[in-house]
Amino acid sequence: MLNFIPHGTATDAPPLLIAHGLYGSARNWGVIAKRLSDQRQVVAVDMRNHGQSPWTDRHRYEDMAEDLAEVIAAIGGTADVLGHSMGGKASMTLALTHGDMLRRLIVGDVAPVPYGHTQIQFIEAMRAVDLSTVEKRSDAEAQLAAFGVEPALQSFFTQSLDLKEKRWRLNLDTLAADMDQILSFPEVGGHWDGPALFLTGSESNYVLPEHRPRIRALFPQARFARLSGAGHWLHADKPREFEATVRAFLNA
Repeated sequence: MLNFIPHGTATDAPPLLIAHGLYGSARNWGVIAKRLSDQRQVVAVDMRNHGQSPWTDRHRYEDMAEDLAEVIAAIGGTADVLGHSMGGKASMTLALTHGDMLRRLIVGDVAPVPYGHTQIQFIEAMRAVDLSTVEKRSDAEAQLAAFGVEPALQSFFTQSLDLKEKRWRLNLDTLAADMDQILSFPEVGGHWDGPALFLTGSESNYVLPEHRPRIRALFPQARFARLSGAGHWLHADKPREFEATVRAFLNA
């Protein structure tokens, strides 16, 4: 089973499961998860091939959805689900394949469509870091900077660095091999009729107006909201506004 970090205790409200994006981890969501846990239990997972979760030779959304379903079964059988980016696509796939397990769905800055850009350059940068010379995170950040990685992403990536073992807590080989799958979206039949919020950053171009017909075909009750001044990592750019929007939707 996926590694997950519970915050708070069970209440009458369904637990909230949080699925992070590519190269992330449950730890990235610790502050928001803790704040949201004042009204319900919040469970942040490490997706497969990330953090403390098992490494596999596949990284596809059908498998990730099954992983999330297994966690929901373990925490009571029904949950609200929040997924960002890759985790958003996994959460959408979960809703389309295990719809009875979800009460509400929040998708952070991603659409159920294939994307043309790649994230492989970041794998190459992480692979190029000479971990034998790294004693502290700033050492790795300096090497990432030399490979052209911007400061915010340097800090983000090194949160997945195990300094003691001098290894990445990311299965870079599988993530590279299945990068085309990560950028795509599976052909899943049907639709999910539950309440769904597609929350985007005003400075991001991941969810465009032309994506809305596809979103509404799969999620007929989809609602849309934008966080002003936020980019793709909207929960990091505008954490309090993100939290307030999520809280309002969950409690509606």
